[in-house]
Amino acid sequence: MAAAHADDAVARLADEPVDHRFKALPPDAQGLTVGELASARRDLFTGGFTTPVLALSAESLEHNLALLETYAERHGLAFAPHGKTSMSPQLFARQLERGAWGITAAVPHQVRVYRAYGISRIFLANEVVDAAALRWIAAELDADPGFRLVVYVDSVRGVELMDEALRGVSRPLDVVVELGAGDGARTGVRTEAGCAAVADAVAAAGTLRLVGVAGYEGEVPQADGDSVRAWLRRLVALAAAFDAEGRFARTDQIVISAGGSAWFDAVADVFEEIPPLSAPVLKLLRSGAYVSHDDGHYRHLTPFNRVPAEGALRPAFRLWAQVVSRPSPEQAFLNAGKRDAAYDLDLPTAQAVRDARTGAVRPADGITVTGLSDQHAWVRTDADAELEVGDWVGLGLSHPCTSFDKWQLIPVVEEDGTVTDFIRTFF
Repeated sequence: MAAAHADDAVARLADEPVDHRFKALPPDAQGLTVGELASARRDLFTGGFTTPVLALSAESLEHNLALLETYAERHGLAFAPHGKTSMSPQLFARQLERGAWGITAAVPHQVRVYRAYGISRIFLANEVVDAAALRWIAAELDADPGFRLVVYVDSVRGVELMDEALRGVSRPLDVVVELGAGDGARTGVRTEAGCAAVADAVAAAGTLRLVGVAGYEGEVPQADGDSVRAWLRRLVALAAAFDAEGRFARTDQIVISAGGSAWFDAVADVFEEIPPLSAPVLKLLRSGAYVSHDDGHYRHLTPFNRVPAEGALRPAFRLWAQVVSRPSPEQAFLNAGKRDAAYDLDLPTAQAVRDARTGAVRPADGITVTGLSDQHAWVRTDADAELEVGDWVGLGLSHPCTSFDKWQLIPVVEEDGTVTDFIRTFF
């Protein structure tokens, strides 16, 4: 898909009607398009939005996009942020505008979404053995000479299944051998000898072309700086060994890829050590959670805690819910639960209260979320905590990937509360 067509596809998201499909949008906006509602610049609190409502900070979003762009440039890294985090074509477009090489996917369905919105370079960080998905991939490669897809392989049997399904493709599918992060880790070949066997199988398959090696350092058992760097050096050494053996003779660019959102500083350090190889090296980082960051898991894990001179990410999410019950001085219930808030890693944290009587916003002192039901947050309150039925409570969330996926349309809100845009997701 040409760039102009891709831009048009993203722009057309603004033409969707505002209706019952989208949580929290103002009922009186029914009949408007999403673009028209954004142009109205309504206030999140007084403009008719219903609770619970998830909001993305416009300022934090822009800050985070810019920070990883400059970080990758500073360290000589190409960047293919993992799109599974947001599944938002609008955010993909902004990431590409910020210099991203392409977008990473986890499963073929995500690739289909990316292609529908014109993404021309995709890194698929999983082995694909589904024949129907592979036949669709073959058709995409045939139809668009400008489309580049790079896919993991991690087994001889997987290579056989891929080769069988791709027979007749007009050009080979680019693949990288996935090196596993250790015994008991997730996917990937466990040994260098096993990697060589998979590479041999690729060489024998006319439908595949070996272009590099890759893996995910976040799965290193009992990961710390030393063990992660040791595994990354194994990955680099594997690439160098493959190159010395002539395994990359069919490609003019060697791909070496790693990098989640917890150890990209280690990736940057070790990838600086990559020796000269027979072809230029694409040092591909894949961190995705940075786009919104969070107030829990990634706030603690972000590499910027270790390298503060390089900057700091800002949490961009805030889920606003209302107090719907105050059965005792020690307890309250909000109208947001598991259907609205990420909860797989940490519970939401109460950050702010917007007084229903005055509109004033104050810190959520003495207010703690202790559990989630499907549609309620259980809240414990200290004896002196100010909180009454009708108040809005702003919640910080942990884990971007399971926050985005609960909302199909997310208001982008400026610091003063003005809603300026809406982020559409496709999960």
